[in-house]
Amino acid sequence: MIEFAPGAAEKLRQLRGDDPSRAFLRLYVAGKSCSGYQYGLAFDSSTDGTDQVIESAGIPVAVDAVSQPYIDGATIEYIDESQYPGGGFRVTNAKLTGEGGGCGGSCSCGR
Repeated sequence: MIEFAPGAAEKLRQLRGDDPSRAFLRLYVAGKSCSGYQYGLAFDSSTDGTDQVIESAGIPVAVDAVSQPYIDGATIEYIDESQYPGGGFRVTNAKLTGEGGGCGGSCSCGR
């Protein structure tokens, strides 16, 4: 399950508009670092046979099979740049906290 914070769903609907090349929001795991999992977001015009499509807040979200276990429980927030410099979308997943960083340690990087 994926949740959208109220501002995130509204902003994504605004960015998506009626553009057919933005039919799906693709959410994926881009890697892991000392800070935990790194997520990516992109609009996509289609899905492939390995994608799972989840509808949340009226937004169809495509997730590839490799990313799916790390996406379950994620929350997508939108932070307005006028309120916080460097704002944008942020993905968090409370189910994955405490797993340590990409170095294999429990991090804040003492390895």
